Amino acid sequence: MSGEFPYWGEYAMNTRNSRVKRFEKTLDTISNKRKVPKSAYFLILLLYVLTNIAVNAITRGEGNAITERIPIPLSAFTGIFSSVANILIIFLVVFFRKTGFITSFILLLIQFPMIIRGIIISKSYNSIPGIFNNVFTIVAITIIYVNEVRVEKGQERIRQHAITDMLTGLPNRFAGSELMTDFINRDKNFVVVSVDLNNFKSINDTMGHSVGDKVLIEVANRWKNISVYEDTKTQNFVVRLGGDEFAIIIWRYKSDEEIVDTINKYIRSLEEKITIDDCDYFMTASFGYAEYPTDADNADTLIAYSDTALHNVKNSHGGSQIVRFEREYLGTEKDLEIERLIRSALDNDEIYFRLQPQYDMSHKLRGFEALARMNDNDGNMISPGLFIPVAEKIGLVDKIDSSVFRKSAEFISSIIKETGADITLSVNVSVRHLMKNNFLDEIKSILGKTGLSPKNLEVEITESIMIDSVEKALICIGDMKKMGIKIAIDDFGTGYSSLSYLNKFPADLLKVDKSFIDEMNKDESSKQYVAMIISIGHIMDMDVISEGVESEDQIDTLKKIGCDFIQGFVWGKPLPPEEAGKLVRQSVH
Repeated sequence: MSGEFPYWGEYAMNTRNSRVKRFEKTLDTISNKRKVPKSAYFLILLLYVLTNIAVNAITRGEGNAITERIPIPLSAFTGIFSSVANILIIFLVVFFRKTGFITSFILLLIQFPMIIRGIIISKSYNSIPGIFNNVFTIVAITIIYVNEVRVEKGQERIRQHAITDMLTGLPNRFAGSELMTDFINRDKNFVVVSVDLNNFKSINDTMGHSVGDKVLIEVANRWKNISVYEDTKTQNFVVRLGGDEFAIIIWRYKSDEEIVDTINKYIRSLEEKITIDDCDYFMTASFGYAEYPTDADNADTLIAYSDTALHNVKNSHGGSQIVRFEREYLGTEKDLEIERLIRSALDNDEIYFRLQPQYDMSHKLRGFEALARMNDNDGNMISPGLFIPVAEKIGLVDKIDSSVFRKSAEFISSIIKETGADITLSVNVSVRHLMKNNFLDEIKSILGKTGLSPKNLEVEITESIMIDSVEKALICIGDMKKMGIKIAIDDFGTGYSSLSYLNKFPADLLKVDKSFIDEMNKDESSKQYVAMIISIGHIMDMDVISEGVESEDQIDTLKKIGCDFIQGFVWGKPLPPEEAGKLVRQSVH
């Protein structure tokens, strides 16, 4: 090929360099790294030259300026124009870093012979302060430049940490989210591809996490080479979301075929064996994708839809490795109708809440759990068991969480201020919601606006968080604990978390799932299982609350095995705010 086309090598190098530059430009876009336009450089330079011309003219001049009949020597304005010149020099250094510093240094050095010549030949002794002025300015811009370089290096490290996955070196979830937001703001068509490595868990389980990490690094390196260096018809950007999950953002495509061709490059890159510590591994992956704005008009829903397509690949058992999202994957027509109702309720702020009371074993009010509620077009309540799973599937459950949290916090804050009651508001947080980068800011904002004290707030998380995103969850939970917020682990015992994970979580409360309470008095083993959960909670210095308590005999059993709190129809159904307020007022009298 190179013999037939002598410039092929140079063309290939230029193409590769072009893709690298585009990749770096994309990272700059994500991290909001903006440069001052070059036109500003020349404008500052021009103003500096004009200012110096004015200084020289004034220095040589012997006239006066008349202000309100008072003559002022023109030389008195020398200091003003010199100060303006110095400010312009500093602007060059601050805005244009190395280029500005070198330019400023040269400009100041050039002036020394001119000033000295003026003093000796023209006997212009007014220029003597200019020598010292230039020396001091050189010292000042040198200090500024050195400090700017140090700060810029620190900012660059922070920038890299903010947008880079530390294990693989790929852009991280935040980087992907920022890029998608930028595309949406510019109404630019793009595709999100959700990627999951097949059977990766077996490598971690059999060979250990260190080997698993090496496999992930090798896969990431291969995929980064495709994204940055390989000549594809599209522009693409690969992101590591966490664990064995990746995402590819594709744009500048002309057809669905080009999208699939790009994804196939990522598939083929896995066909070569991966050798780690003299062991060979053969990897495959599943790919599901969705397009903006054809399939969804916001990033959260788009990711949810690409995940839905991915799950369709996983469940196909041997079908295609690539699937595009289809509306039918969301389920039945009933699901689609519920989705429309959810979107309408959120747009019109019609999600409302009910408060289910929680009591200690002596029937003293502990507080309330806020529960999301929604009505259909006829005003009939839709079961949360129907609309919450759909909201999770379409990526809107976090918005429902936020609406319920905001409204219930406002109400509980007002009733606490009115009665002085020391009660707890317990709110549910989905995995998707907790993992959002602005989650803590949202909590702080709602607490600030409603006046609810952090000590009166309890955040419920499901134990699946302890498996899915344990590291990030720990950081977020730790920050909430520092604020004084209580943490509850919901539906404990229904998942698959290990005690080692549980022990890491600084939780205050374990919630025993209703399914165990229902069976508790039917056979001894079920009762012992509940007793074991309560014991585990107490050993780990947590209180325990049982959900779904519906009969007095269940209360008697829970008292005997040491449960701390109960929640259920036996002592209180979910109440509208007005009735919950009455209950609080009664509890303080």
